[in-house]
Amino acid sequence: MTSFGYFLSTEAFGPGELVAQAKMAEQAGFDRLWISDHYHPWVGEQGHSPFVWSVIGALSQVTSLPISTAVTCPLVRTHPAVIAQAAATAAVQCEGRFVLGVGTGEALNEHILGDPWPAADIRLDMLDEAVEVIRALHSGRLVTHRGRYYRVEQARLYTVPEQPVPIYVSGFGPKAVRRAARLGDGFCTNLPDADLVRTYRDSGGGDRPVQGGLKVCWADSESDAVATAHRLWSSELLPGQLGQTLPTTRQFEDAVPLITREMVADAFACGPDPERHVRAVREFADAGFDEVYVQQIGPEQEKFFEAWSHEILPRL
Repeated sequence: MTSFGYFLSTEAFGPGELVAQAKMAEQAGFDRLWISDHYHPWVGEQGHSPFVWSVIGALSQVTSLPISTAVTCPLVRTHPAVIAQAAATAAVQCEGRFVLGVGTGEALNEHILGDPWPAADIRLDMLDEAVEVIRALHSGRLVTHRGRYYRVEQARLYTVPEQPVPIYVSGFGPKAVRRAARLGDGFCTNLPDADLVRTYRDSGGGDRPVQGGLKVCWADSESDAVATAHRLWSSELLPGQLGQTLPTTRQFEDAVPLITREMVADAFACGPDPERHVRAVREFADAGFDEVYVQQIGPEQEKFFEAWSHEILPRL
């Protein structure tokens, strides 16, 4: 049976607002939480980028919902040994209700230390090695690792959870999905694509969890919702590899005029019609996803949670 979670956007809200949303999500009947991990917002209008690990620490004290990062990139700006420590601490704080979601990231966040942005195939190989490092450290053993991309010298984590932190791997194309099936304890994506789910399961993923996420915009009118979604999240619809390769918020702002309001209206469930929101979520459920996470675009968070609690979640 599919469970439903709320997607906390660190690009669009500060830490206090994210904590408040998590509490509202639990009260509204959501089962779990996703949270993004960004150094920059996609566009300046979004306006935020709090440090995700601090926010997770705060969340662990105010909600009992399981939390997954969606997703952390342990490749360039943050060494996997540091991510291993952060994830282990988060799992202890959450009393085991924590999943480390990982992916190959975007230049937007990973360019900040001046490192080159590797090609996609290299990033996949880096992710393999990063996960190896993280899992070794989560064992609590003394670890020395001298690999192709990372070195770890006599490192040991003393604060680790009783059970290893599950690591879910994101993917958007068949090659990455097959890699996720081999590498991860679960799979995550934002595409309601039954073929991707089937590829994951047939490539070794079996019955391991599959997570999916989508954005909606609940508002008093469809036109208001479309305007808000267009202003804040047009970047979600940029074509090709732009989302992975553009390095700055300013360049995303230069690119988003390519996206029209009509495109946004087609892509996101916008407005106060419950049935449209139900259909958007059911696309993921019908495609075989075990967990579906919903993000409300814009400031109408209280109206969103009220509507979803009474009009949408009961239908699901």
